[in-house]
Amino acid sequence: MTAGDRLTAGEVLAGYLHARAGDFLRGVRLYDESGADAAAAESAARSLRGSARRIGGALHTFRPLLDPGWADQLVTELGWLTGTLAQEQACANRLHRLMGALARLSVPAPVPAPVPAPAAVPAPAAVPVPAGGGRTGRERGERAERGGRTERQTAAGPSARGGFSAPAAAPGPSDTSSTSTPSRPSGPSGPSGPPSGPSGTLTVGASRAGALLERRLTLARTRAHSAALQALGSSRFHAVADSVAVLASEVPLAPIASAPAAELLPGPAAYAERRLLDAVSALPLTRAAHPYNAEALVSGLATTADGETQDAPWHHVRQLLRLHRYAQEIWCPAGTADPVLTVAGQALDRHRDAAEAAAAAANAARTPRIAPATAYALGVLHADQRHEVEAARYAFQRVWQEAAAVKKP
Repeated sequence: MTAGDRLTAGEVLAGYLHARAGDFLRGVRLYDESGADAAAAESAARSLRGSARRIGGALHTFRPLLDPGWADQLVTELGWLTGTLAQEQACANRLHRLMGALARLSVPAPVPAPVPAPAAVPAPAAVPVPAGGGRTGRERGERAERGGRTERQTAAGPSARGGFSAPAAAPGPSDTSSTSTPSRPSGPSGPSGPPSGPSGTLTVGASRAGALLERRLTLARTRAHSAALQALGSSRFHAVADSVAVLASEVPLAPIASAPAAELLPGPAAYAERRLLDAVSALPLTRAAHPYNAEALVSGLATTADGETQDAPWHHVRQLLRLHRYAQEIWCPAGTADPVLTVAGQALDRHRDAAEAAAAAANAARTPRIAPATAYALGVLHADQRHEVEAARYAFQRVWQEAAAVKKP
């Protein structure tokens, strides 16, 4: 029997909650000390969110071992805090993701090198005739004169009779014919105008689309920052901090928590895993098994309600997978958490980020009175992010199926 087998369920759970509560209070102290240092404040807020999520996950999964009323209230308050603090970073990440994708998509295609014009064939040089070779000087002069006329006629081009004529004079205002090569127009399709075609339209609208997205998401980030500052200075947050401070020294356990950990902890952890497996089985993994199935793109082009309904099961799986991973941090029969859960969680995080970025691009495209080129760029950006959604689903499907094949006896 190991030392872990001799511990009670309350002792194991309390030890984990004590450590996470210490991380939470350390994050509060670092945030107070950050002052005007934005990087330090962001790092402290991230530490606060991580510890708060783990405390809330442990209270939710192992609720039968705790005081139910106290656990439910603290879970609600921690959910409010993590949701409020996550908005600012989410807006910043969304803006960075969309601007990077827009810059990647708006790179113009390389212009092919112009085909060089064929070089003019020089006229054959006159063959020198030795003096006294049968021709007089007058004959040689007449031949040279005929060769010069031939060269001028060749440069002038063919005549209407099939022969050669001398260069015509410049046409007047009423003359519409010309024998010279037509020059490239200088309108919108010429080199001096904006580029034409889909890539050209995207290049034209990319700058305006980027400015619109930056303006909207920067405003959203500013509002989220103000909300976070207001939340961290409110009496509600101080009440949460006081509850976590009590949790760092004392955990309100139920009488059943005095039983051995090996008897009580596997039950709630297995229930969290079963909920995850049921949610994954409801996902369309058969369609996600193909690198390109257009399921996410078609749903993204539908109405907002249809897109949210199609993405909601994946977001729910992401939350359940995180709860299962936190439960394994507390109690895992193998001794260590399954690394597959971390990789699968990263794929679902990318899925969430891409889905939210696509929704942001679609909302920006609904802005009244925007230019057609701007709307076109936002539409291309939306389609690109929906393809990222599909790629994340494919990555999750591969990781999950490979892990299931390894566990299968």
